[in-house]
Amino acid sequence: MPKKFEKEFISYCENLDLEVNPNQITVIKKLEDYHHKNYKSFFSKLFSKQKSKKGFYLYGGVGVGKTMILNFFYDYLDEKKLKQHFNEFMLGFHDFVHKKKERNEENVINQFVKNLKSKATLIYFDEFQVTNIVDAMILGKLFEQIYKEGIKIILTSNTKISELYKDGLQRDQFKPFIKIMQDQSIEYELKIDDDYRKSSNNEIQRYYYPLNQETNFKINKFFRTITKDKKQSSMTINVKGREFKIENFYEGIARYNFNQLCDQNLGAEDYLEIIKKCKFIVIDRIPQFNDVNSNQQQRFITLLDVIYDKNISLAVTADQNLDQFTSSRLLEKPFKRTISRLYELTSKEYS
Repeated sequence: MPKKFEKEFISYCENLDLEVNPNQITVIKKLEDYHHKNYKSFFSKLFSKQKSKKGFYLYGGVGVGKTMILNFFYDYLDEKKLKQHFNEFMLGFHDFVHKKKERNEENVINQFVKNLKSKATLIYFDEFQVTNIVDAMILGKLFEQIYKEGIKIILTSNTKISELYKDGLQRDQFKPFIKIMQDQSIEYELKIDDDYRKSSNNEIQRYYYPLNQETNFKINKFFRTITKDKKQSSMTINVKGREFKIENFYEGIARYNFNQLCDQNLGAEDYLEIIKKCKFIVIDRIPQFNDVNSNQQQRFITLLDVIYDKNISLAVTADQNLDQFTSSRLLEKPFKRTISRLYELTSKEYS
């Protein structure tokens, strides 16, 4: 990597009117080292005694700039590469397995990874987390084969590797994956006090609270404005036999009640299909969360991850301000990311 890389990053931040933090520059230097070791010439690799780590795992709190840094690095790289939400990636894997109907687990993993390598030599997972027990049980073998094929993986996460899937069901079967990631990854924590998504330059525009007659009037007025002259229609989405009806739909603008999206058996695969139809979404009546409705909270976290990944703007209503949300005990850490993303998604310019 050229020595001017740090200067390019600073220039990149200046062009986006982003503050550059010394801790972020440290990450850039770590990435420079990662790049140097993984992108040597053929002869350099031939005579190198040190084995390069194929993974770069950047973790830290919400809004510290992890995604911005790895987006910059990803855009810099000139190779076959893939940026994908982890849920979407794993759905692709399970679909591949289903189509192959292969009983030999090791064989089907090898087939999937070889197919993957034909498309990408580097994969980027932003906001990596594991919540699904089926994924947790397969990840060790899957990532072991990915690294064996020489595919590089860069990730951001809110959690250090050793605490992934913490308190999850049958976590012992997840430990081989943790060891593989620790062995294969440069792991670094990015620490910054401020959440840049909540800065004074990012004022909340479409977060309506509390739930009362005045708020209802404002959100209805806003919705009438953005759907003016648009035709209302309805459609039914079918995902592997599960049907979901979109009724309040105006040429890409959709309005849902929270319970429609999060109080029924829907997951990432369903949300991906729902989001494909939308360019703007309104979600009404987001509740407070606790241990009683933790299943709905987990779905909401997944939904927001998908919406954020697909870069869709939001308007929402709730009974309290964003910084007053409560959480179930097990989901406190990932929910901080969700709240931060709500700040950003309800502030993003929409036209």
